Amino acid sequence: MTVTYTAEVATCRGFGCFLKLLLRWRGSIYKLVWVDLVTYLSAYYALNFLYRFYLDDEQKKIFVGLVLYASLYTKYIPISFVLGFYVTIVVKRWWEQYTTIPKPNSISLFVSSYIIGQDERGRLMRRTIVRYVCLCITMVLIRVAPRVKKRFPTLQRLVEAGLLTDSERTIIAKMDERFPRPSKHWMPIVWAASIVTRARKEGLIRDDFAVKTLIDQLNSLRDSASILLKYDTITIPLVYTQVVTLAVYSYCAANILASQWFESSDEGKDQALDVYFPFFSTLQFFFYMGWLKVAEVLINPFGKDDEDFEVNWMIDENLKGCYMIVDEMHHEHPELMKDQYWDEVFPNELPGAEEFHEQHPEASTSKLEIPEAEAHLTSKLPPKIIVDDMVRANNQRLKKEFFCC
Repeated sequence: MTVTYTAEVATCRGFGCFLKLLLRWRGSIYKLVWVDLVTYLSAYYALNFLYRFYLDDEQKKIFVGLVLYASLYTKYIPISFVLGFYVTIVVKRWWEQYTTIPKPNSISLFVSSYIIGQDERGRLMRRTIVRYVCLCITMVLIRVAPRVKKRFPTLQRLVEAGLLTDSERTIIAKMDERFPRPSKHWMPIVWAASIVTRARKEGLIRDDFAVKTLIDQLNSLRDSASILLKYDTITIPLVYTQVVTLAVYSYCAANILASQWFESSDEGKDQALDVYFPFFSTLQFFFYMGWLKVAEVLINPFGKDDEDFEVNWMIDENLKGCYMIVDEMHHEHPELMKDQYWDEVFPNELPGAEEFHEQHPEASTSKLEIPEAEAHLTSKLPPKIIVDDMVRANNQRLKKEFFCC
């Protein structure tokens, strides 16, 4: 599930509100990078010990030449541009996938408003329509989210969860036998549309406009479900992902060699400080590899990463919310009563503690003083046009043309 920290950064004080987030582990960059970082440092110290204890003078010269060569040409790898552009695409795609997930609450409101009747028939139609809507969303998530697939591996599990009946399962199973390849997520939407037309014939829907609105809502939800499936099948081109991965790992591998310490043979040249730990190259690796890990986590938000969407929770909340809208609170509204400001139209100031009263925002020009010399209105009006003269002249021209003919 997405790691939420909004409440912790609501107010910024002191050195900043982001520093306290650096101590968190779940969903952190440390959790993603530590294996790669250990591998990086292990390779670095392996080369470092090789240079210090195992190479002779001639071999050290060759090693120093390789270090200088790597440090000179690693800067030509355009890692910042390639990686930054790629992560931008991934983050944009990640948020678009979230907004594309079908939301059933809107159509539930329309169903509750347009399908009237407190009897068992009206209640049955309302509940069945929203159940079909939730079933469609669940069938789509089964195809894109491994966690939902594990929860509902078969149609029988949907029956046990109350999203499907035995007769409906039989219909879908027969359709799967005849056409095994295509997705059947649209079948519940077809059933729901059929119930809408049936409700109109039985008088539970008052007018055709309500029927059109409900059908449009069902079709819009079907479009969102189809787009979500397209996001699953049509990914970012593999070649771009390969280019970014090769760029990051080749740069980090070259940087292992380029950041090695060596003893300078030139006595007149300043000797590099031997600090035994590559602080800045480690930070560089941490940032670039962390940048790549951001893309790896967000490229498919329906997996098991800490920042992935909690789709099983969405399924439960969708069904509960829809049933509550169309059944539990259908036509159960508060009594119409005058509010406490009925005689005043609106209050000058709402009651509350004094410390919660905030200063009214001012416009940007509220304190701007205009000198009197600059406050005069100066405008150039267009020349006066007499419409009657224009009409009279046009009529005379038309008469001449008519009589000439």
